[in-house]
Amino acid sequence: MCGIFAYLNYLTPKSRLEVLDLLVTGLKRLEYRGYDSTGVAIDSPDNKNIVMVKRTGKVKVLEEAIQEHFSAGDYSEPVMTHIGIAHTRWATHGVPCERNSHPHRSDDGNGFVVVHNGIITNYNDVKTFLAKRGYEFESDTDTEVFAKLVHHLWKTHPTYSFRELVEQAILQVEGAFAIAVKSKHFPGECVASRRSSPLLVGIKTKTRLATDHIPILYGKADDKKLGPDQEIRPHGQSRELPVLPRSESTSEFMPLEEKEVEYFFASDASAVIEHTNRVIYLEDDDVAAVRDGTLSIHRLKKSLDDPHAREITTLKMEIQQIMKGNYDYFMQKEIFEQPDSVVNTMRGRVRFDGNAIVLGGIKEYIPEIKRCRRLMLIGCGTSYHSAVATRQLLEELTELPVMVELASDFLDRNTPIFRDDVCFFISQSGETADTLMALRYCKQRGALIVGITNTVGSSICRESHCGVHINAGPEIGVASTKAYTSQFISLVMFALVMSEDRLSLQQRRLEILQALSKLADQIRAVLKLDSKVQELAKDLYQHKSLLIMGRGYNFATCLEGALKVKELTYMHSEGIMAGELKHGPLALVDDSMPVLMIVLRDPVYVKCMNALQQVTSRKGCPIIICEEGDEETQAFSSRHLEIPRTVDCLQGILTVIPMQLLSYHIAVLRGCDVDCPRNLAKSVTVE
Repeated sequence: MCGIFAYLNYLTPKSRLEVLDLLVTGLKRLEYRGYDSTGVAIDSPDNKNIVMVKRTGKVKVLEEAIQEHFSAGDYSEPVMTHIGIAHTRWATHGVPCERNSHPHRSDDGNGFVVVHNGIITNYNDVKTFLAKRGYEFESDTDTEVFAKLVHHLWKTHPTYSFRELVEQAILQVEGAFAIAVKSKHFPGECVASRRSSPLLVGIKTKTRLATDHIPILYGKADDKKLGPDQEIRPHGQSRELPVLPRSESTSEFMPLEEKEVEYFFASDASAVIEHTNRVIYLEDDDVAAVRDGTLSIHRLKKSLDDPHAREITTLKMEIQQIMKGNYDYFMQKEIFEQPDSVVNTMRGRVRFDGNAIVLGGIKEYIPEIKRCRRLMLIGCGTSYHSAVATRQLLEELTELPVMVELASDFLDRNTPIFRDDVCFFISQSGETADTLMALRYCKQRGALIVGITNTVGSSICRESHCGVHINAGPEIGVASTKAYTSQFISLVMFALVMSEDRLSLQQRRLEILQALSKLADQIRAVLKLDSKVQELAKDLYQHKSLLIMGRGYNFATCLEGALKVKELTYMHSEGIMAGELKHGPLALVDDSMPVLMIVLRDPVYVKCMNALQQVTSRKGCPIIICEEGDEETQAFSSRHLEIPRTVDCLQGILTVIPMQLLSYHIAVLRGCDVDCPRNLAKSVTVE
């Protein structure tokens, strides 16, 4: 949740108005991460103070406030070195309002200001500690304690560098966070760090860097543990904070040949790609500091498997991928990108001429996976539904027990995990907190970890033993669409790899491979139903509820379709297993309840027809998704959507697209914000 964006120019002339424009543009790229409130902080024209502007609402509201607050004149004068920080918030502590908006300050003089993503779990203890030392708090957030803690350490130890002050503060806080800090006492400097929350550094220079690696420097902060009478403890029973040993590194800063350099600190690569494609993904407990235009990366704690340097990664993302183009909303664009995104997921992996599948990310681990006790698919929301959608095929082609788990429930049960389990962790962002914590739980118990993500360099990507990158391309809309179909296909490809040496399954594999080769064209055919779905939405958007029913391979579509309707339209919707209709849900059916049913010619067709007749006999008027030319099924309803015929295990990809379109059109008709649904954010990095 939340989006961090910071910009530092060193010996690169930029006016404060230009810096503000960069910050606002960066926030717009990150707005999918949170849109309750926003804020920016830059230096005043005399460089003696920090000016902050914060607003409740979306980035556009902040942009208008900046235009009113900052006029030309002093703010249009070029500055050789400057650091500005910005934030868009998804509220966790405190309601959305200006006083709870980031950046947060350390004191009335704005000595230190901080932007933060995540949750500081021991903030109450730190707050009590600081309150006893005279600090007054002006917000309800956990973030404010960090700014004041850095200020307290600065007063107590004035000889410490900016980086050392932030390091000492980080050692006293617990939880998951990404932070960026600036200070009027350390002009032209920025310090950023992360723990279980994404953060990267973009680097832009006029010429290529002298090295593609940034050396990691280690202090001795982990050499000394806090004593029981020194650490911050519950109920404020604490003494003065200890200061741990300072780094004794002799080459503190990375040597660069360049004099002019710009740095970008961001929660996501989409915020920096229009400025630079060279980034460093920070790891947990990295502290990145820029001083005198030079970047250093320090580690708070050293482990045996730590590399000696952080590699500078070249992004392959294009700016066009994060622009809406001719579409009204990002979600609409992403729905219509699915013919291309599914091909990109298969590109270089599915060889239709030789009927072979190659998944390079897990190739070496296939023999081990084949010997496992069971497969576990773990995810949240849409990612969980992609696991439900492919479980039946995985069971059929692997002949292994397959468990599908909600990550948010997984740890609550202390689920037994064994060394011969293989656990798949599915997440579009690769940063989903519940999924990431479940991953670490399984990894500690010796299971093989397979990541299924859409984000290179994400936490799940780095912490997995192996994995599959779904290659769906950037997904900006909060409600996931193309990532779902790409996750679906990635798991189908895995099932095909697992069954390549089973003679009895070759005909089934061939059938699926042939269907995959036609999939992009069939998706294009389904997208042509857009106008019919729009007309259907006009009949449904004023209703208060929608029931979606199906079974077999299409039950996951019911769950995913209902989720999309809830996310985007704020209308109640429920995905129902058609086989459970008689066991309760049938009581909801009458002549006024909208019911959508998925009835296709597959092994459960007869059972679905039975459910359909039960609905119509109770005066229900179901809308049917069926196969082209299926007049027998269509006879049970005057409204239907026809999709192309495909193999049963891939039906879910074609049936989910009308549900995506339906939720989109209902949301537009109800006046909802399609890309930014209320109370939700794209990357869920808190529990």
